[in-house]
Amino acid sequence: MRVAIVGAGNIATPYAERIAAADGLELVGVTDVQPGRAEALAATFGGRAYASLDEVLADGAVDVVVNLTLPSAHTDVTRAALEAGKHVHTEKPVALRYDDAHALAALADERGLRLSCAPATLLGEAQQTAWKHVRDGSLGKVRAVYAEANWGRLERWHPSPEGLYLAGPLVDVGIYPLTILTAMFGPVRRVSAYATTIQPERVRKDGVAFTLETPDLWVAALEFDDVVARLTATFWIPAGKQRGIEFHGEDAALWMPTWAEFDSRLLRTTNGEDYEPVPYLREPYHGIDWSRPLVDLAESLEAGRPQRMGAWHAAHVVEVLNGADTARREGGAVEITSTFDPPLPLEWAT
Repeated sequence: MRVAIVGAGNIATPYAERIAAADGLELVGVTDVQPGRAEALAATFGGRAYASLDEVLADGAVDVVVNLTLPSAHTDVTRAALEAGKHVHTEKPVALRYDDAHALAALADERGLRLSCAPATLLGEAQQTAWKHVRDGSLGKVRAVYAEANWGRLERWHPSPEGLYLAGPLVDVGIYPLTILTAMFGPVRRVSAYATTIQPERVRKDGVAFTLETPDLWVAALEFDDVVARLTATFWIPAGKQRGIEFHGEDAALWMPTWAEFDSRLLRTTNGEDYEPVPYLREPYHGIDWSRPLVDLAESLEAGRPQRMGAWHAAHVVEVLNGADTARREGGAVEITSTFDPPLPLEWAT
């Protein structure tokens, strides 16, 4: 499957590295609006540096566009790629507004194309192992989940974090556990939320000051059909002992200290004090394999099945994020109306 990257920012390097290493994937090129970035990535990982998005879309050698642009550009780039007849894998979120996300999913279906959507950490060994324990009932009936997305102050490491701050921590990092939980437990039915700004004035590493427009601390309550979840996301508090996802069942609890890395530890407890390690279903990849959703996309096209990181699932997640924003501004709980076909576990995890 021949892949072109659109957007050569921070996340493009780990994507390109894994695409170049994966069987069945070929990086044919990259483009970026900032001069020099596409050339640098192509020189390191192969392929050509396209002059523009239009040039990418006109190239018949490109099967899939990987959309790594800023969240505010996701909708326009993905729509253009689909209209040009290209399959797409987009970074999260698929769109900032549910209406746009719904329209993109519908466009992909109408054109007979695939729209694969990040985050895809659900495909990791730790996440698939945790999901199997939930499915098989080894914890008893899971009735409550705690999820923490504490990401710290981005300006301490990111050279230009303003775009991520504008999206906010719920959209940028809370979306990771939210996607995992909706895959495991199905659609969210209602969401309520609280948000505030702990530190509105920030300073970049180069000394440039900026002011936050989006709250930097969120707490959302998610109501599924028979599970409730609390999701916290912040761009101020760093990752600490309160992190990852805790699945609380009638008989035991399972703690996955990070929802991102495929080799996160898994710890089980029956009393909340004594924890024992849970073995993985198979040897895990160390860190995050950014190519895994693309490999799944390629295999799904060959097998004629849906890809696991589906567009309707991603659109539902965006409706939940929008609902949380409405709830924190207006108060009360917001009904979520969209639904999706849940993804299947990976074959080795069944």
